[in-house]
Amino acid sequence: MAQLQAVRGTQDLLPAEARRHRTVIETARAVSERYGFGEIATPIFEFTEVFSRPIGETTDVVSKEMYTFQDRGGEEITLRPENTAGVARAVLSNGLTQSTPLKFFYAGAMFRYERPQKGRYRQFHQIGAELIGPAQPQADIEVIAMGAAILDELGVLKSCRLELNTLGDTPSRTAYRAALVAYFTARLDELSDESRDRLGRNPLRILDSKDEGDKALVADAPGFGAYLSDEANAFFDQVRRGLDALGIAYELNPRLVRGLDYYSHTAFEFITTELGAQGTVLGGGRYDGLMGMMGGPEMPAVGWAGGIERLAMLIAEPKGAPRPIAVIPIGEAAELEALKLTQRLRGAGHVVDLGYSGNAGKRMKRANKIEARVALVLGEDELKRGAVTFRDLDAGSQEEVPLDGLAERLKGLV
Repeated sequence: MAQLQAVRGTQDLLPAEARRHRTVIETARAVSERYGFGEIATPIFEFTEVFSRPIGETTDVVSKEMYTFQDRGGEEITLRPENTAGVARAVLSNGLTQSTPLKFFYAGAMFRYERPQKGRYRQFHQIGAELIGPAQPQADIEVIAMGAAILDELGVLKSCRLELNTLGDTPSRTAYRAALVAYFTARLDELSDESRDRLGRNPLRILDSKDEGDKALVADAPGFGAYLSDEANAFFDQVRRGLDALGIAYELNPRLVRGLDYYSHTAFEFITTELGAQGTVLGGGRYDGLMGMMGGPEMPAVGWAGGIERLAMLIAEPKGAPRPIAVIPIGEAAELEALKLTQRLRGAGHVVDLGYSGNAGKRMKRANKIEARVALVLGEDELKRGAVTFRDLDAGSQEEVPLDGLAERLKGLV
């Protein structure tokens, strides 16, 4: 029989790695609560239209990367490739459009059929935040500030730079799109096949092409600044002033884009140089057109998502669980009393290990292997005296401690 393996692009989160993931999520959850964001959990799969309608049938995500299947009832279902569309669907499904502003935090698994790379898996995990309702630039400032605060609390902000751009309003984007189409159409023979494909449906995506020939053309492409309306410039100025006031440093990157039509105004990414080419750890922007595209009322919104796998690689080693207490029964009569003692200690908040079998020697070896701080030996003599033999495994000492004095003796040790 062939050895069973995890599916390519997936990973098992063993305890050490799971602890890193949990640290990222719990830190982000705690910071987001301070900003007034409540946690939301949407289904891991949705009707395919939830993603195909806003993301677009011709995008790589929909045409090549989504895990889509028919369920037993004949419905077309997709494992979520991202969660913004799912949150927007939840707002519409639950009749929340009159309750703005809505502030949501989430954490969970996403799925995309991509070539696995460092920090990128086919089943991957994200934290994210969505602020739905406010049209003011203060909302953009707040979600960026919250992202920075999470990165700072994780200890990784110092190794990241914030890149910032504006995608303008609809008139700005329409004018700029026309300028890009004209520029790249005149150089069609020099474009990569992928960028030729994007030219008709998503020309802004050419700006972040990884093809070296495309990059040379992009360097001389028209800049967005010349096509921004006065309103779009004023909005971006307020975002920048707000970040300046909060002391959040940023770099302007006019090539930072979002190819989908529902994005507008602010786009941003926190990027690290410590993970090679896969450097974006948290990014987002304003998506004022999404709710209307999904069949709801037009509602402004801004948000971001961050990759848990990438963040988990950057953080310091999280503090593990407290060192355990090993309870070691000797003889059949002590087994039941050891079980009761173990339950009592766990109820008092201690981490306790009770071996399932083996003589005293084997159980002591296990206590050393799991780096127990204390071993409590419970045998026939101890049972008679209502006590345990208390072994301080760091000091190498032992003493007999009455059961009613055990809680006091353990204070400060575990």
